[in-house]
Order: sequence, then C-alpha cells, then structure tokens
Amino acid sequence: MYAIPSHRGLCARLRFVGLLLGSVAVNANAADTFKPTPDHEVRANVPHGTVTEMGVWKSTIFPGTVRNWAIYVPAQYKPDGSAALMVFQDGQKYYDAKGTWRVPTVFDNLIARGEMPVTVAVFVNPGHDPSKGQPKNPTSGSNRGHEYDSLGDAYARFLLEEILPAVEKQYPLSHDPERRAIAGSSSGGIAAFTVAWERPDQFRKVLSTIGSFVNLAGGDAYPALIRKTERKPIRVFQQDSTGDLDNDFGHWPTANQKMHAALKYIGYDARFDFVPGYGHNPIYGGMVFPDALRWLWRKEKPVPFIVTKGDLGGDMTLHRLLIEGEGWQPVAEGLGFADGACADAAGNFYFSNIRGEGIGIFRIALDGTKTKLTDEAASGLKFGPDGRLYACLGAKKRIFAITLPSATIEVLAENVQPNDFVITDRGHIYFTETGKKQVTFLDPKTKEVRAAASGLAAPNGITLSPDHGTLAVSEAGGQFVWAYRINPDGALDAGAPYMTLRRPIDPKGVFRRTEPPPYKAASGGDGMTTDTIGRYYVTSAVGVQVFDPTGRMCGVLDKPQADKGVTSCVLAGPQREYLYVTSFDKIFRRKVQATGIHIAGTPAKP
Repeated sequence: MYAIPSHRGLCARLRFVGLLLGSVAVNANAADTFKPTPDHEVRANVPHGTVTEMGVWKSTIFPGTVRNWAIYVPAQYKPDGSAALMVFQDGQKYYDAKGTWRVPTVFDNLIARGEMPVTVAVFVNPGHDPSKGQPKNPTSGSNRGHEYDSLGDAYARFLLEEILPAVEKQYPLSHDPERRAIAGSSSGGIAAFTVAWERPDQFRKVLSTIGSFVNLAGGDAYPALIRKTERKPIRVFQQDSTGDLDNDFGHWPTANQKMHAALKYIGYDARFDFVPGYGHNPIYGGMVFPDALRWLWRKEKPVPFIVTKGDLGGDMTLHRLLIEGEGWQPVAEGLGFADGACADAAGNFYFSNIRGEGIGIFRIALDGTKTKLTDEAASGLKFGPDGRLYACLGAKKRIFAITLPSATIEVLAENVQPNDFVITDRGHIYFTETGKKQVTFLDPKTKEVRAAASGLAAPNGITLSPDHGTLAVSEAGGQFVWAYRINPDGALDAGAPYMTLRRPIDPKGVFRRTEPPPYKAASGGDGMTTDTIGRYYVTSAVGVQVFDPTGRMCGVLDKPQADKGVTSCVLAGPQREYLYVTSFDKIFRRKVQATGIHIAGTPAKP
C-alpha cells in the first residue's frame, strides 16, 4: 500500500513528477480506494441501456478456445448504422454494476448529456481451452496471454472477422473508424493499442489503463516502433501509477512513460494520467474512466506540435521527410498490376501496367496528362545517360532500350530473368535475377553479361547511391538490403548486409514470453530508389522503409492500401518533391521533404 504523504510532501512530489513527465497529466489522489464519481451512479431521469449476455463463442481464428461475451445497447440506439462502437477486453469486469468501471451506467449518463455519441459496447472475455478445466474466473482464460500480449493482427482479425459481424447481424453500427474505440486494462490495455495500431482503418480511439507494454511477448518494442513509424490516425488515453508492477517482465510505470513519450514525439493525440500510489489494479483507471471517455470522444482535432530539439544533427528522422497533412493521394486506378516506377530529368513520372487490360508503358506529365508510350510491358524502367528509356521484363527474358518518341526498341540482352535493374552514369546495367539469387552485370555496348554478386535471399529491388559509387539490393526473401562498392570496370566488392528491413509478424509463429514476437523470414523487400541526400527508400510488406546513408532506419511509411503491397517507388516532380509508389491496381504519390530539413520546435502545419 502506498503511504499517503503530507500535503506539503505530496505537492512537492507532484511537482517533481510533473517536471519529469512534462505534458503528462498528474492527479493527486494516492489512496488505493475506489471512489465512484457521479457518473458512476445510476440516475432515474436518464434513459437506461440494456446488457445482453451472448453466451459462448467458439473461435476459428483462435481454434480450440471458447469465451463469453456481451453487448450493451443504449436506449437511444437506432438501427440506421450511425451508432458508435467501443470494444472492451476482459469484458465481464467492465459491465459489473458494482465494479470500478460500470460501463453501462457511465455510458447512460454521458450519452444522455451528449458528452459521447450513442455507442454500443461489446464486452469480450479472453479465450479459454476447455480441456484445461474451468478458469478461475471468466477473465482469466488460458489463451489470454497469447491473445492480448502478442503483437500482430491476430486479435484484430478475431474481432473484425468473428465478433463484430455477429454484433451487426442484430445491431448495425457505424463503419467510420473515428466512431470506433477499444479499451482494456493490463494485458487488455496493450491488446487495445495493438488492434488500433494494426487496423487504424477500423479503430481510432484507444483507452489503455495499466497497460502491459513490457517484455511479456515483445510488447516492450512498441516505443521504438512508434518513433520509427509514420504516425497513425489514432487517439490514445493511457493511465498508470507509481505503484504499478516491477518484476522480471519489466517496470510497468516506466514502460507506460516510454510509450507516452514515443507517442508525443511522433505527434500523436495522446494523454497520460500518471499518479502516485495505486498498484496493478483498475481502481484509479475506473475513477478516471468518465473523463477518459469525454477526452477520447471530444470533437476537437488538435494540431500536432512536433519538437525535434533532441534530435542529433545527423539524424534523418521521419520529421525531416514527411510534411504534416500530406498523405498518399491516388494518381492512377483500375490497373492490372503497376510496376516499374521511374522519372525523367524533368521530373515526369513513368510506369508500366504489366497485367490485364491496357498493358504498356505510360508517362504522367507534370501537368497530370497521361500518355501511353508503347504496348511493351516492363517490371523495371530507368533512363540511361544516353537519354533512352531502358526496360526489363522477366516474362520475356530480356532487357531492352526504347528510343522516344518513336518507341523504337533495341534488345540488349536475352535469355535472362531480370526482375529490376539500374543503369549507372557509365552506362553499366545491374539487374536482379531473383530465382538465381544473384545480381547480374550487363555492358550494353559489348553485350557482356556476367554474375556480379550471388547468394542473396531472393534479390528484388535495386538502386544506386547519388554518386553511383554504391549499389544497394533488397531481399524479397530475407531481411537485408545489401550494399556493394562499384569499381570502374563494373565489378562489385565489399558486399555486406547494410540495412535491416522490418519484417511482418508471423501470426502462425510461436509467441513466447520474454522473447521478441515471431517475425516472418521474408521482408518482401521490393522496389528501391534514393534521394539527393542519400536516403534509401525500399518498398516492402510493411510499407515503404526509409534508411539514411549509413544504413540506419529513418522510419516506415504506411502502405497506401492496407490490404495491398507496394512494389516500386521513385521521386518525381519538378523538384523531386513527390514520392510515387505502385500498389498493384493503383498508383499513389505524396509530397515529401526529399532534400528539405524540418525546423525543430515549430508546430506542424494542419
């Protein structure tokens, strides 16, 4: 039990905690005793919603598990698809009329006063394997740790593919992610964050109390991931206390402070209520629950304030690349499969549609005019020092050059299996042969073809440093981008795994406590490009990964289509200010600071 200090001692301690936490909200109440607020009390003059227990759910995503669940429907609910949604992990404790949360009562009161929207609540207990006997209580199922602590999208899929479709058979809900919230405590708190992190297209409000962002199944990785990932459009309310757990898995108060600091650094709309006292329990979280709901559901849309004064001079963070308010915008749609992103000296954008109808190579001019240049298809496109457009296509086993505007073709190499390629200022071509696990050299003048590097895990994307002295190659089947020194005669040496790609979490892998999450072996490394200050851009299974010239990760940009990958990328536009990506049936672009520097300490533009 935390001893209550004197008034003077408590004020001094709170001033210290305030200095330590900066923007963190601090509350003075330190006694581990639940004190219900007026919002926790049933009011006769307020319309009351109903809670229906839905019985046992047998999961297919978590096979062999069963769980109980329930639904709260407010009195004001209308079946027109306008109702908001909030999902609670460890659901049964949240609708206990005598507990610390009392969700139905709090919802009734806040909805009646218009302090939150008309919201359906879904209470889901963790899964349990019936062969292991009865759990001690409905929220201590044997599968709880796996479902809640594990990173990845498995639990999000369980909610989105199993539970919520069953809810909507009876109660249609809004599909606006801004009207969808998710909550949990302890391991349920990290589970709530993980769902929104993985699926911000579905959930954008998170309530996490005494969240277990510690080394239970790799959850302590989140602060670093947040700082190196493009900000997602989610709002996060955290709560923790100085008396929370400290054991071999981690120190909960520090873990939550690190989470909040990371969220604030990258510009999230985040609030952290951190207080002295209180152990690993829902007491304080329950007391601030009504305020947390008001904050989460508030209509204000704050402008992120980005402060980078702590960055080192050489750090190329996402703040120095991304521009506030500039996201992915569609450029072309309805394609079979787009690839071969390329730009000419003026900044016009080129690509190839290699499948379906309308196969060919196209140019999108600076004014947006789209022109078909040839019926040929290409998986890789580059302009050479002679001004011709070079292309490759593994399906036709050739590399060729196109003279524009006549579209005259010269075949440079045949019986090869090129995936992508680059051409140096000397006119030398290097191309990836994914099946052969090698990079191959081609001299267009002599037609000499020879192996230049081998032993890579499905080499795919390839690019050059700005001075054309370094060749970089991404592995589709591995986790590295390899770098090689280019010699004047075209030979490569000094090959090394220079950049480490972030890989997707393997939902079929084994999640073990105190170990990192299981990652897929393949990063899906694909198309690459560089900018004038030496950053490398790599399309991959998790998005566009950006590295500085020394091989350190700058960060990851989200995929423009959550359900589709990105295959190639290039900087185009008059000042190379737009990053273009091909994404299967669509092409997108976004404005970036490819050569500019963000001014530290200035508010981001809305």
